[in-house]
Order: sequence, then C-alpha cells, then structure tokens
Amino acid sequence: MTRVLSLFLKMEAWRLFCLYPERTSSEGLSGFFCGESTDYQWCTMYNWFASFLGKFGHLRETVAEETYLIVGLGNPGAKYESTRHNVGFRIVEAIARSEGGSLDLYKWDSHFCQMSLWGARIFFVEPQTFMNLSGKSISRFVEYFKISADHILVVHDDIDMHPGRVKLVSGGGPGGHNGIRSLIQCLGTRDFFRLKYGVGRPGRDGVHPDMPVERFVLASFNHDEEMLLAERMTSLADGVREFVTTGSQQAMNVLNVIK
Repeated sequence: MTRVLSLFLKMEAWRLFCLYPERTSSEGLSGFFCGESTDYQWCTMYNWFASFLGKFGHLRETVAEETYLIVGLGNPGAKYESTRHNVGFRIVEAIARSEGGSLDLYKWDSHFCQMSLWGARIFFVEPQTFMNLSGKSISRFVEYFKISADHILVVHDDIDMHPGRVKLVSGGGPGGHNGIRSLIQCLGTRDFFRLKYGVGRPGRDGVHPDMPVERFVLASFNHDEEMLLAERMTSLADGVREFVTTGSQQAMNVLNVIK
C-alpha cells in the first residue's frame, strides 16, 4: 500500500510540477524522486502537496458553485452551416473560439466544450439532434450537472426582429421557434435566458417578400447580413461575459442597445 501511495504521489507531483512550474519548487522533490524516501522527505512532500492544493482550492469551490450552460441552436451538417437558422451555432462557436475553446467534444448528441472562464465553469453546447429536438440533448446536460434555469443562456435566430438586432430576454413562449419549444418541453420551464439575434421576416421591411419563412431561415445570409453579424460579434461576446460575471441586468444593458 505504501508503495502504491508513493508511486501515486510521485506521478501527481511530477504532473503538477510540469503544469505549474512557476508555483512549484524542486526543493524537497529531488530526494523524493531519487532513491528511498525518508520520513523527512515524506513530510516535505506531503506539506508541499497540501500547500499546492490549497493555492487552487478557491478554483474548486468556484467550479462547484457556478456552472453555466451557453447553448447555440441550429441544425447539424455542412449544408446548414451558413443559414440564418444556424446563427446560434455561429455565435456560440465564435465566442468559445475567441476564448481559446473549440466545440470538438461529443456527448448526449451535442458538440460541446468545457472551459474555466470568467470565474465559472462554462459549457458551450451545440445540439446535433436537429432544431426540433434540441431540448432532448440540453436536458441531459442540465440534469447531470444540476444547472439552474437562470444559468442557462440559449442563443438563437428570431424572424420577428430586423436583421442584426440583438435582445436578451428571460422566459416567454417559443414565438414559433421549434428549438425553443423543444427546450421548454424538455426542461419543464420557460425561466431560462434567451439571446435572440434578428434575421428579419420575409415580406416585412423589404425582406424577400416572395420567400416562404421555412425557405428563408434555411437560406444563407447575404453579404450585407454577413458583414452585420461580423460587426456584432465583439458586442455579443461582451454581453455573454457580462451575463456570467455580473448578471443578466448588466448583460441586457450591453446587448439590448444593439439595434
């Protein structure tokens, strides 16, 4: 048993030494890794190890207390990537990428990444179940990680807002959006937050008057719409960060002024 514990401590100490050289010292470690470990070396190693964990204890507490789910809605597959209905995917991917993340993990029918970010644990998630079944996947994350509704932010397109307008809201009905309808049904609540990005409605304000809604949302952005989305990305990222760090009201102050 002593040999097993010794091996474990040596392996863990070396891993932490490699990961955090600026927070560790070779003093007390050299003898521990070479030859027989004396009682003094065991005590030195134990004290160093406890001290090291203490330095990061506050991170563990933060993770336990604050977990957020940032969800982008869309449809899977290359043919949908640039469509209006997939703007939620694009926004969430861009924000994660700007912070050094990539949604390349897969679990519960979703692409996702987990990051320690903005003083919290953040899950960026893209359901791969197609829009109408988005809630099935997201409910698994919510149930497993015990995420409260007020820590869930869903990013999606909205045809009743003109192109480029942004609005953060809490609660409300699906408004004809099947992805939101699925989330409400599967989560059993409407009390999550929604970050809506306007794409416009056909026949209103000169937007493609002869195009059916179903065809419109599954069509790609035009050049002007692409440029508008690119201009909005920094403000969208700022708003999502405020949502996590200072709360929904401050996030609304940042996002809801984007007309």
